[in-house]
Amino acid sequence: MTAVNNAPREHPDAGPTGVSPGELREAMGQFATGVTVITSVGADGEPVGTTANAVTSLSLEPPLVLVCFDLKSSTLTAIRQHGAFAVNVLGQRQHHLSANFAKRGLSAAWDDVAHHRGPTGSPRLADVIAVIECTVEHAFPGGDHEIVIGRVRHVETSGEGVAPLLFWRGRYAAIDGQLSA
Repeated sequence: MTAVNNAPREHPDAGPTGVSPGELREAMGQFATGVTVITSVGADGEPVGTTANAVTSLSLEPPLVLVCFDLKSSTLTAIRQHGAFAVNVLGQRQHHLSANFAKRGLSAAWDDVAHHRGPTGSPRLADVIAVIECTVEHAFPGGDHEIVIGRVRHVETSGEGVAPLLFWRGRYAAIDGQLSA
C-alpha cells in the first residue's frame, strides 16, 4: 500500500491567487446545486438548522456524505456537540424553508416548521423529498469552513415526482423538464 502525503503540493506558480472571494462566488454560482437544510440539536436540546448547498455524496461503501459549514455556524457548533445531523433535501416549492434557515441568528426559525426527531435525534423536516441522517465520522478544516463527513445511518425518500429546489447564479432555479442529448 502506498502512503498518501497530505501536505499541500508545491507548484512552480504557487503564490497569491489573485482571486477575490466575489470572483470565486460568481464562478461557483455557475454550478447549479441542490438546496438542503442541515439540522441537529443544540446543547439545550432545541433544534437547530442551516441552509446548505455544499453537500455531496462521498462514498457508497461505507455510506458517507460530505457537508461544508461556515466556521461561524451555530449549527456546526451543535453538530460537534450532538455528533449527528440530518440532511433535508428540499423540493422546488420549499424555497421558504431555505430562506428561513439561511438567516443567521434567527431564533424563530422553527416557528410553524413541521418536523419530528429521527433515529439519531436530529430533526427531520416534514414533506422534504429526502432525509439523510448521519453521525459525524470526521471533520477537517477547510479555510473559513469546516468539512464534516457523516456516516449515513438512515435514509428516507418521499419526493416521487417532485422536482428538487436548485440554486444557480445566486437565485433559486427549477428544472424545466427538458433534457438535451
